[in-house]
Amino acid sequence: MVRPWAGPAGGRGRSWAGPAAGPFVGGAGGPEVARRTDASRAHGADPVTRGPRGGGLVSVPSNPHPLPSRRPGRWWPACCCAPGPGALQLARGPCVGPLARARGPASTCSAASCPPCTTRTACPGCLFLNLKTPLRDTSVHRSLSWMMASSGPWFDMYLSARDSIVLNFNPFMAFIPDPKSEYNDQLTRATNMTVSAIRFLKTLRAGLLEPEVFHLNPAKSDTDTFKRLIRFVPSSLSWYGAYLVNAYPLDMSQYFRLFNSTRLPKPIRDELFTNEKARHLLVLRKGHFYVFDVLDQDGNIVGASEIQAHLKYILSDSSPAPEFPLAYLTTENRDVWAELRQKLASGGNEEALRKVDSAVFCLCLDDFPIKDLVHLSHNMLHGDGTNRWFDKSFNLIIAKDGTAAIHFEHAWGDGVAVLRFLNEVFKDSTQAPAVTPQSQPARTDSSVAVQKLNFKLNDALKTGISTAKEKFDATVKTLTVDLIQFQRGGKEFLKKQKLSPDSVAQLAFQMAFLRQYGQTVATYESCSTAAFKHGRTETIRPASIFTKRCSQAFVREPSKHSAGELQQMMTECSTYHGQLTKEAAMGQGFDRHLFALRYLAAAKGIALPELYLDPAYGQINHNILSTSTLNSPAVNIGGFAPVVPDGFGIGYAVHDNWIGCNVSSYPGRNAREFLQCVEKALEDIFDAIEGKCIKT
Repeated sequence: MVRPWAGPAGGRGRSWAGPAAGPFVGGAGGPEVARRTDASRAHGADPVTRGPRGGGLVSVPSNPHPLPSRRPGRWWPACCCAPGPGALQLARGPCVGPLARARGPASTCSAASCPPCTTRTACPGCLFLNLKTPLRDTSVHRSLSWMMASSGPWFDMYLSARDSIVLNFNPFMAFIPDPKSEYNDQLTRATNMTVSAIRFLKTLRAGLLEPEVFHLNPAKSDTDTFKRLIRFVPSSLSWYGAYLVNAYPLDMSQYFRLFNSTRLPKPIRDELFTNEKARHLLVLRKGHFYVFDVLDQDGNIVGASEIQAHLKYILSDSSPAPEFPLAYLTTENRDVWAELRQKLASGGNEEALRKVDSAVFCLCLDDFPIKDLVHLSHNMLHGDGTNRWFDKSFNLIIAKDGTAAIHFEHAWGDGVAVLRFLNEVFKDSTQAPAVTPQSQPARTDSSVAVQKLNFKLNDALKTGISTAKEKFDATVKTLTVDLIQFQRGGKEFLKKQKLSPDSVAQLAFQMAFLRQYGQTVATYESCSTAAFKHGRTETIRPASIFTKRCSQAFVREPSKHSAGELQQMMTECSTYHGQLTKEAAMGQGFDRHLFALRYLAAAKGIALPELYLDPAYGQINHNILSTSTLNSPAVNIGGFAPVVPDGFGIGYAVHDNWIGCNVSSYPGRNAREFLQCVEKALEDIFDAIEGKCIKT
């Protein structure tokens, strides 16, 4: 069996602020989960964002404005790594030379301290000063505060995108196999995972789900004593009490969108739909749609043996695959799909669509086994397009050999929420399975309980499906996926050297790209900001002047530097990367702040400041290296496609004793060669740490 490793959460969610899976059910007096208010229902916002805890609610702070002194200081090192003279000129400006000499690259600039800059637009400090000059009145400031504390504009960014959500947005995470091999039978595992998912839903809606808390010092905060004490602290102060012991309650406002939710295609901007009253499961097999209830009229879970019987009935259906598989439409351009969906609904399919949209979730049963990890990545990331409803909040995919994964739509939420769900489902389905391989399905008439949905398709819809299939097939054929497992060492070894494991992985990516293509490029690493109200993500900019200098020393001039000098440069990279990570997680990055200001300028009819029109701004946001990591013992592998045509999608994990890396690319890049360069980079890094000469 291939050794499992943890992959990403779609390139847009990072586990730095993600806790290990806690107990499935909270303590005495169970915590309340975040719920939607009437106001949030009215304008389609997230639920009230207050992270739950045992015996009450723990308040979550709003996302702060980044400190002015940090924004330009982080912008300069990031821009210096983007290719082309424009990036360097914009980053440095006419006044940054003496400024950098006087204060270093992380200094700030103002009109008083920077007299050579007469335009107040060129150097990093002046860029931010000029950017906010027309945005100074009280109403605008309040709007900016709301935007930084809410995820409204972030929803707009996702929902207004017109590209297909397949490959462009949706990622996947695969489960490791059930430790008991006989439980990996498709029917057994599908039944157990379905029941465990519904148990999670019930626990969530009953207000008993253990709160999401990131413990920096579990010995102090993840204890029964602390949980008992914190129950007596008012919810408005409990956040501070948790912080005193380095426990960070995480926002859980995304969780309600896990179930009964679908992204609906609409012209210009899609909508998120949720109907918590629906009680049925959607099952896809060979392109056919089936629904049956998994909750009874009182909200109780239908018996596991009944669910098993219904799934067995579906697996025994010998109907051939439909000539025009409807699921292809969810792979289309969103405006095209919106128009075709209108035709589909008006053609007598409105009730069938309602059942698809409102289903608790979508279970996909594939009729073939998984060959290897590359095949797994392709199948769980996109498949053949016939057996997924890509618009659902998530698809639980189970192959013939029991290989299982979650493929999720990204607009509603991020990797932290999905990973928590994955962890809990794996833990519950393996430690408390609802059925065994010897269990017999209930003696029930599944032909009555299971409804097969039939769709009426006119010629226009058939043509639309055929066109969507052609586009989908042509696109996925261009995607390459490959991976490596570096066995020489991992987290334990690197921490003993006082190096951040994540910084080492990111440095390896910089070294690899420099070796392969002769330059450094804009790099994206996502970081969860779930420590704040409605927090989504912030960007860590791993490519810096430190990684550039270190990469050049390793790749271009290894003989000119001793092992000690290389070690010192790696330490500088690690220290700076750790600082960037902490700042991003605490809302002190510059990317989301710039995003909010641009969004606000457009909303207020203000002309875009010069910064947004400069080629350097486009270059630093053309993320050729898009990276993400989520660690969990329940995750086998994960992946996502590149975010730009000439980029790499890099899912990775640094485990205790080895490092895994899953890379995707389009024809403009060579994923296999890049991975060979990553492996060479890791070998060189480990050689330098051990005091050995770098092999040329």
